[in-house]
Formats: sequence, structure tokens, C-alpha cells
Amino acid sequence: MAHSGVHRPPRVHSEAGLLGQYRCDPLDVRGGGVGVHQALQSDVLVGPHPIGDPDPGIPSIGSANWSGGLTATEHLIGLGHRRIAMIAGLPALLCTQARLAGYRVGLERAGITPDPDLVRFGDHFPPSGYTAAMELLDLPDRPTAIFAGTDLQAFGVYQALQARGVRVPADVSVVGFDDLAACDWVTPPLTTVRQRLEEMARMAVQLLRERDSAQPAEPTRVELATSLVIRESTAPPASR
Repeated sequence: MAHSGVHRPPRVHSEAGLLGQYRCDPLDVRGGGVGVHQALQSDVLVGPHPIGDPDPGIPSIGSANWSGGLTATEHLIGLGHRRIAMIAGLPALLCTQARLAGYRVGLERAGITPDPDLVRFGDHFPPSGYTAAMELLDLPDRPTAIFAGTDLQAFGVYQALQARGVRVPADVSVVGFDDLAACDWVTPPLTTVRQRLEEMARMAVQLLRERDSAQPAEPTRVELATSLVIRESTAPPASR
């Protein structure tokens, strides 16, 4: 690929807040070493594609958001929860739609009719998790478990529950999504769905190298598997 030397806006992105910006819409990939100059000069998109197809001419990397949402929900159902709320991200984002769809399918497979009152939307950050959790706690029949669309939202949920004197997980179980390093340090440590963010970054650089090689590879779509990391924020529901 020939470059004119004119600086162009960054065109390499990743989902789920790669390299510290913990969101799931496309964001700039930045870092040190090989690949940064290429990233700033390329047309490679490394972003979410859980619902619908990306442009077939653009390589893409994403997470299995649908299966991640399903796994989180099935974990809570397996513990005995049936009043399971979800605090999702921005509705227009594909990753939000996929995680929400996985949540709903998990409920339906267990014979639980999804309750619209148990779904809230936010912006992926703690204040939206806090606000949504407060709304859920005000319901006449509050949830026994909350699945947050990001770990940062889950941290906001923790704050709301603490403010109301609600114990985690004795009164309400909480699951997040991302597996940020802080999940081990909150109290109690957060059960969450792990995204392979470092692998996304590594593959992004690899795609850039292939694209700039003499014989670039065909456009690639990669969806990296998610996995559930069980810590101490989930437990069977308390008897009512």
C-alpha cells in the first residue's frame, strides 16, 4: 500500500473498550511498537459484527456477544434465578443488540417470558449502571439478579445496591461483561463474561501487516469466543 504522507484520521477500531476505553462500539486502537503507523494509515476495521454483516471488503474482528449474553443468563438461571434484569448498552450498537438477544434467548429456553420492565439501557459507564439499578430496585417485584452489559455498568450497579443496603450476592446477584482487571478487586469480585481484548489487538496488527504485504490476504472476518469467569458476585436467590 502506498502512502501519500498526508495524515488521515485513524481507521482501525476495536470493540469493548480495547486498551482502556471500555465500550463496545468501534474505537481507535492505540499502543506502542509495530503497527501504530500502519493503523493510522489503513482502512482496516476491527470491530463488532454480531448482528448483520460488515462490508465484505473490510477485515473485521469482534467478540461472540450473542453467546456471551446467553452464557451469562444461563449461569444465573442455573443458580435458580428467574427475575433476571439486564442493563444493556446503547441500543443502536450491534454488540448491545447481540448481548440483549442472547439474554432473551436464554430466558426463553428456560421457559421464562422476557419482561420488558427488567430491561434498561445505558451508555456503558458506571453512572448509567447506577441509575438503571436504582430504577430496577424501585420495581414492586425487583429482580434477584442483574446482568450488566459492561463491567463498568456493573460497578455502578454495585454502588446502587450498596446505597440501598442490598447485599451482593445474598440479595441480588450481578454479572458483568468484559473481564476488566478491576473485577478481581471489587467487593465481592465480579462474575463476568471475558472478552479476549489482547488477542483482538494482536490480530488487528496481523491484519494490518497482511494488508500491507505484497500479496495481501482476502478480507477476513474473525469472531473471538467469550467465556464466563465465575467469581463471588453470583449465588442462588434468597428465599422470599
